Amino acid sequence: SYRGISMQNQKNLFLDKRFWPIFWVQFSGAFNDNVFKNALILLIAYKAYSVMGVPASQMVALCGGIFILPFFLFSATAGQIADKFSKTTLVKIVKLAEIVVMAIGAFGFIIEDPYVLVISLFFMGFQSALFGPVKYSVLPELVEQNELVKGNAFVEMGTFLAILLGTIAGGVIIGLESNANLYISISVIAIAIIGFIFSLKVQKLEPINPERKINFGIIKPTLEILRVTKKTDSVYQSVLGISWFWFLGAALLSIFPLYVKDLLGGGEEVVTLFLAIFSIGVAVGSILCEKLSDGELELGLVPVGSIGMSIFLLDLFFIGTPAFVTDSTVVVSTFFSHFSGIRLLFDLLMFSVFAGFFTVPLYTFIQQRPEPKDRSMVIAGTNILNALFMVAASILLMLFLKFEVSIPVMFLIFSVFNLVVAGVIYTIIPEFMWRFVCFVLTSLVYKFEVEGLEKIPKGKPLLLVCNHVSFIDWLFVAAAVRKPIRFVMYYTFMKIPVLGAFFRGSKVIPIAGKNEDKELMEKAFVLMEEELKRGELLCVFPEGEITRDGKLTFFRPGVERILSTNTVDVVPMALDGLWGSFFSRKYGSACSNYKSLITGLRSKVTLRIGDIVPHEKASAKYLEETVKNLLDNKSQ
Repeated sequence: SYRGISMQNQKNLFLDKRFWPIFWVQFSGAFNDNVFKNALILLIAYKAYSVMGVPASQMVALCGGIFILPFFLFSATAGQIADKFSKTTLVKIVKLAEIVVMAIGAFGFIIEDPYVLVISLFFMGFQSALFGPVKYSVLPELVEQNELVKGNAFVEMGTFLAILLGTIAGGVIIGLESNANLYISISVIAIAIIGFIFSLKVQKLEPINPERKINFGIIKPTLEILRVTKKTDSVYQSVLGISWFWFLGAALLSIFPLYVKDLLGGGEEVVTLFLAIFSIGVAVGSILCEKLSDGELELGLVPVGSIGMSIFLLDLFFIGTPAFVTDSTVVVSTFFSHFSGIRLLFDLLMFSVFAGFFTVPLYTFIQQRPEPKDRSMVIAGTNILNALFMVAASILLMLFLKFEVSIPVMFLIFSVFNLVVAGVIYTIIPEFMWRFVCFVLTSLVYKFEVEGLEKIPKGKPLLLVCNHVSFIDWLFVAAAVRKPIRFVMYYTFMKIPVLGAFFRGSKVIPIAGKNEDKELMEKAFVLMEEELKRGELLCVFPEGEITRDGKLTFFRPGVERILSTNTVDVVPMALDGLWGSFFSRKYGSACSNYKSLITGLRSKVTLRIGDIVPHEKASAKYLEETVKNLLDNKSQ
């Protein structure tokens, strides 16, 4: 619970005029894409059409490639355009273009010309590629930072529900006994017009980088986009994480029809059931992710998501061929009358829920972390890599089928792949694992409350000072603030197996006493100064050691030395509730009283944040008194 943050705007975000127009713009676009694509695929299947000699059996794969191709060709240019011009204007232009493209597609349906339909599919991909960088990069311009997670959760929810509903609608309409082509034509044009009407309501925005020169072309702009995307390691690894999700999603959505037809012996209604569960699961996971994040970016949910995805994919492997599979046709009701059927659907649902945990924080991260002038370029780079990974998924699936790899074994392979990819990402960026530990500790092990979080100003270097009660105080500070913080810790912590590597990877600054290692101490103060000059948050525990009696001890002069060379303000903090925990010294040595591990479960821990202390007032004595008052819960 994070008290002191106004949640009024967040509660009403879905009805807020800043957000709802862009939500319905993207929803209508994704819905229309899938109405058109599924109707086209089914028409090709029913009529056995071919294009340029490609047989109907391969046209489905060809249609997928034709739709994805524009993302390779035009995403780089789209990213530059999204920065140079007003996104409000671009949204209107893109939705107007959708009406034109759907009109061409409607003509193709009416005359039943596969060439016209495939051409319109290509331009539909082109229009989607132009909209992609706008869709995600516009959110930080429309909503506040503390609303961004909720905004992304709604967008992800809307995207997957639109995919589900659009796919079902396209199949239903094209399957009508009479005038199906006419109805699908009217539908796609009508949906495009509705989307354009919503675009007229999008809030007016100024260009982010009007001076940007657009470099038209394919190879050179694409390489430049990828260079910008790779500028920050954490952003690039997050982009790769998103692309991996689309790799996995594309593979599974391609496997479902084969799984249902060849292994389960089911029909089209079972494939639709699988698609519905997958889409609803991601939507539910996206909303749950926002709830668990308390409206703030919580990177700790990314490892939760990846672990959950692998567990439930692995269980699909263990299910193998379900017991209810016999010579008779499997229908939807069959799944609900057998335990293995319910288990299979539950695995699919939970995989999708955890996928929502995985993607929402990553999308939010790549919107927040890059510089605003690079944001659209990073989103464009994400689209390029997403397309590349989806193509790779199709190729891998073709190889699996060529070598007759069974579908349950495919689930096993993807489960292992997912853990390996996650492990690589979390090794390169320890911040994800750091946040994961923070999330588990403060959400599941303890009842954690923060008072006064709004008192920490954004976008400026600050020195955070806190009392020192236990070995895990820093985790609670990190969990509360949710911005990158450089912690200063006693150097012997770096020598602890495994944990020491974690600290080093998280860029903890080690420090020693003057009489222990003067050189290390001096180096620590140099690093602190460098971090503050870079605009980072620095956290120190001025008592210098963990309390031995539960009381606040005097603040050492090291805090004044930091302030003597850095004109930054100070944020005082007080941790209350950890004395007597397993990690405190109440029972002698810390981490020795194992009974306290059990008795301390779900105990209340509070972090109180005081009013900011101006640099000129921030003496060690004054800060000590301020923290003491916070511990006594006195008003500041």
